[in-house]
Amino acid sequence: MSGEMNINRRQLLAGAALAGTMGLSSFAQGQKPEVPQEQPRPPVKRTPRIATSTYSYWRFRPDTKLSIEECIDLAANAGFDGVEVLHIQMQDESNAALQRIKQRAFRNGIDLCGCSTHQSFVSPDADKRQRNIDHTIHCIELAYALGIPTIRVNTGRWGTIKSFDELMAKKGIEPILPGHTEDEGFKWVIDSLEKCLPKAEECGVVLGLENHWGLGRTAEGVIRVIDAIDSPWLQATLDTGNFLERQYEQYELLAPYAAFVQAKTYFGGGTWYTLEIDYERVAKILSDVNYTGYVSLEFEGKEAHETAIPKSLQMLRKSFGE
Repeated sequence: MSGEMNINRRQLLAGAALAGTMGLSSFAQGQKPEVPQEQPRPPVKRTPRIATSTYSYWRFRPDTKLSIEECIDLAANAGFDGVEVLHIQMQDESNAALQRIKQRAFRNGIDLCGCSTHQSFVSPDADKRQRNIDHTIHCIELAYALGIPTIRVNTGRWGTIKSFDELMAKKGIEPILPGHTEDEGFKWVIDSLEKCLPKAEECGVVLGLENHWGLGRTAEGVIRVIDAIDSPWLQATLDTGNFLERQYEQYELLAPYAAFVQAKTYFGGGTWYTLEIDYERVAKILSDVNYTGYVSLEFEGKEAHETAIPKSLQMLRKSFGE
């Protein structure tokens, strides 16, 4: 038996040596050895991942302000892929608290994919603008500590209508501050955001300028700021619920700039208004510009979140083809 094995081994080695010699001979003669061609792989179809904002569980109601950790648990149990943190919902910004939030998400197998912040740069008061710049830089650092790659930012508004309920009744349109112009307002916003960009780049956090009242009420307003700054660290957060006219036209305008998408639903009727949104049509608009990032639910209806949020998730998954 051992003799047969030795013979077989010698035959194999001899064959390998002959093949190697032939290969070297071909190479020496200028002939390239044949290399098996890898078959082209079909492109993988990617669809946006579905997240929810912690706002969906609160909606600024006095009796439902859950902690971020509780919202993460609820989102994971519902089957979401990620959670967007509403900054003003955070009860503790210490590093220990931030790491507990990050650990909670990790244990639930869920991404912390966005942070929604508030600021206003629309003011002739330079000190006020600086306070909002400092606040935004602080929020960038919070996002970095949490491992969050993007934060929602706002232009801010004139503040000539004090009541938010009244502002909503007027569809977000308010008079310009007397003695000033819209061009001045845009300059304040652009200059302020430019001062936030070094920290955004240092931390690897994309600023997503949202269509959120004020000078960012329209797609054109948001795009004006983004184009003027022209930085990869300032893109758009597209909110499907904040265009009250020319809805789909404005989705199409803003979609190429989107780094993040917020999707409103209104089960039980909206808190301030209700929009009919065809999410299959929205999904097509986003697919046409190859958007495969996160779509984050912002439930803003009056129905209990225990029933409305699962329905919203099911509808978004169906619309976005998952």
